[in-house]
Amino acid sequence: MAVLLTTLIWLQVKHFVADYVLQPEWMIGDKGNFRKPGAYVHAGIHAIATIPILLLSSMDAIWISAVASAEFLLHFLIDHLKAIYGHRQPHSIDTRSFWMLHGADQLAHHLTYSGILAAIIWHGALLSG
Repeated sequence: MAVLLTTLIWLQVKHFVADYVLQPEWMIGDKGNFRKPGAYVHAGIHAIATIPILLLSSMDAIWISAVASAEFLLHFLIDHLKAIYGHRQPHSIDTRSFWMLHGADQLAHHLTYSGILAAIIWHGALLSG
């Protein structure tokens, strides 16, 4: 139980740093365009930063690689969909619709972390069972 809570806390700290501290304007501006590198780099930062956090869970290298790869893909797709919708339906930062879209994006990312915790539990059950 302590491993799960510690993992969740570190994933949330990592999310804040990767989404708000380490994301310059060029990454933000590149989202929604498969031909530009920003969204790939951003999702890569998330996936790479997740790897040392997963080491806390005693997962083996194959599981860690699979979970980090899944996080890369999911993070990229969540951000891509938000960017596409945001470009088609622009919302000013002082509107309810902007904050609903931002909140939905953040919820999707945090539900990804619930999936990571489920993978840790599943991995542990496979090892013990």
